Amino acid sequence: MSILSKLVGILVLVWFYTSGKKVGAPAIKWAVIGLIGYALAYFLVRETILELFIGIPSKNSTLIFLVVQIPVVFGAIAAFFVRKKLIRDEERKDDF
Repeated sequence: MSILSKLVGILVLVWFYTSGKKVGAPAIKWAVIGLIGYALAYFLVRETILELFIGIPSKNSTLIFLVVQIPVVFGAIAAFFVRKKLIRDEERKDDF
């Protein structure tokens, strides 16, 4: 894991924790769910999509850096949708 992926993982933890506190849900549970969602998407993309690009040799270090960060982007997108689902579920729970 790169430093950027670890930093984004920590930011996801904080983001989910504060979001859980705002809606009155168990914040630790939300933080763990968010981290699992991020990590699952990160590792799935790293093992599938990234493996396709790694075989392409390139002398451009910027391109290599960007390709290696693809799993981080997908993990962050997955965390966004997991948070959206958790908030929607919490709002539905309040309606009953």
